Amino acid sequence: MGAYRDVWERSIQEPEAFWGDAARNIDWYREPTTVLDRSKDPIFEWFPDGEMNTCFNALDRHVAAGNGERLALIYDSPVTDTKATYTYSELLDQVSRFAGVLSGLGAKKGDRVVIYMPMIPEALIAMLACARIGAVHSVVFGGFAAHELAMRIDDAKPVLVVTASCGIEVNRVIEYKPLVDAALEECEHRPAHCVVFERPQAKPVMVEPRDVNWVRAMQGASGTECVGVAGSDPLYILYTSGTTGRPKGVVRENAGHAVALTWSMPNVYDAQPGDVFWAASDVGWVVGHSYIVYAPLLAGCTTVLYEGKPVGTPDAGAYWRVIAEYGVKALFTAPTGFRAVKREDPTGALLAQYDLSKFKYLFLAGERLDPETYTWASDLLGVPVIDHWWQTETGWPIAANLMGLDPMAVKAGSPTVPVPGFDVRIMDESGEFVGPGVEGLIMIRTPLPPGCTSSVWGDDAKFTDAYLSHTPGYYLTGDGGHFDDDGYLFVMGRVDDVINVAGHRLSTGEIEEIIAGHPDVAECAVIGVADNLKGQVPRGLAVLKAGVERDHATIANELVQRVRNQLGAVASLHQVDIVAALPKTRSGKVLRKSMRAIADGVEMAVPSTIDNPAILEALRPVLRSQ
Repeated sequence: MGAYRDVWERSIQEPEAFWGDAARNIDWYREPTTVLDRSKDPIFEWFPDGEMNTCFNALDRHVAAGNGERLALIYDSPVTDTKATYTYSELLDQVSRFAGVLSGLGAKKGDRVVIYMPMIPEALIAMLACARIGAVHSVVFGGFAAHELAMRIDDAKPVLVVTASCGIEVNRVIEYKPLVDAALEECEHRPAHCVVFERPQAKPVMVEPRDVNWVRAMQGASGTECVGVAGSDPLYILYTSGTTGRPKGVVRENAGHAVALTWSMPNVYDAQPGDVFWAASDVGWVVGHSYIVYAPLLAGCTTVLYEGKPVGTPDAGAYWRVIAEYGVKALFTAPTGFRAVKREDPTGALLAQYDLSKFKYLFLAGERLDPETYTWASDLLGVPVIDHWWQTETGWPIAANLMGLDPMAVKAGSPTVPVPGFDVRIMDESGEFVGPGVEGLIMIRTPLPPGCTSSVWGDDAKFTDAYLSHTPGYYLTGDGGHFDDDGYLFVMGRVDDVINVAGHRLSTGEIEEIIAGHPDVAECAVIGVADNLKGQVPRGLAVLKAGVERDHATIANELVQRVRNQLGAVASLHQVDIVAALPKTRSGKVLRKSMRAIADGVEMAVPSTIDNPAILEALRPVLRSQ
């Protein structure tokens, strides 16, 4: 741990010097004279007076260096039986021309563009095109329903929306255009244009003159040069569920993001220029932003864009097929994917037909890696299985086993050690920082390193209140855990009301709002319960209004469908129980933690603050039923 310790200590003790050196690995139009602006503490800015462009660093500089024929992007879509490749030169041409389309429709530096796209190359092209002209993109995951999309449009106030006619889930076509039309009809803010990429699987109904056909617009488009932006200018907004039911727009700045991700590729992932790197995620989530789109291209790697599933497209050998076919060096995905593969092919029989000789690492994140899944994957693959931990807000790993810097022995259940730049501490319930072996809140001393969120879109006060107000000088991660005697961090899970469904963070409050809106519901609670496949799934409990005599099963089914219609299938809510009452404290707070423990089969003492213990006892058989 010697090499790691020296690097980490320098990053904490001399952050300006450390990240100033790292900033030399990207290209600048004007180099910064200030590495870290501390004048607005607790809001910090990295490289504020530098000028650069993220798209230039991801594409143009590689072409200018003579690497234009290197593969930049591999697109593999088993759901459409389509494959395609783009060299850096070819991708640059597509991006620069679509940047011209955006500019022609009025988008300019600082404007927002909402992108609602499936896993197709055009999604990546649209993101990079926004970066090219200095526009701020906000990608919304295609699994969200119209109402969720409308909320994000109203918050970001984009000048235009970019979408596709449909997405595809295994063998099911999901038409996106009707969802976008419904969202735009609901919005108070009305973007001037909607660019639509038409896929063969669904023909969109175009609304003239608002809607613009992607292909026709590209036919007449000319290339557009990069626009210089300040280092502290926003690159994108990514909405993450909060505990209040309304999403928070995490803001990512251009320069800090590029510097941090460029540093992470060789140091965390041992990824070098020309290596094939595959993040099996979605561009709508932070992993897709950081490690499908930006980091691999910033580092000169080849990135894989996969429109498929770990199982069912066509079988549980899908991961092995992609790794073998393209010579993938490192795969980054969520433990959920490997639990699905393990369930379908527990002995790993399908692996035998593929050559994985170029495969060196499996990186897992997005949720806690349970020791059973770690052991199964490690034994099956015979390569390092690396658990690492980070958040939408940080944009890159907080803790990891740094395979390119100083590989360490693996401990099942631990993402290993804090990454350079992250000063991680554990705080107990009394507010004191504690040593090894003591469980508590995981905190990070500020300033956070480059690449982390700089604020919440349009609301610095909300950012400060949500993340920085708990303990002055520290960022509240919302996760609990501890260090062991060797300095390994163990992250045990969320301590708030945000649940983690297959690596997707969802607010229980958001789901509760939808259930509570049903005319028969008096009050409700949603908890996250353990699930063998997805890590956690939401479970609903609803108390009906007095006098409601309708069939309880019918109402429960309506509530499940209501959540699906308003939030989308991503919520994975399948069970709502109609109950007589909810257990509460004497001050009226619902005992979600106690209900979650009962549902998960965990024994815990009944809180002394409970108002009526009989209510909790009556719920035990309900909560333990599946």
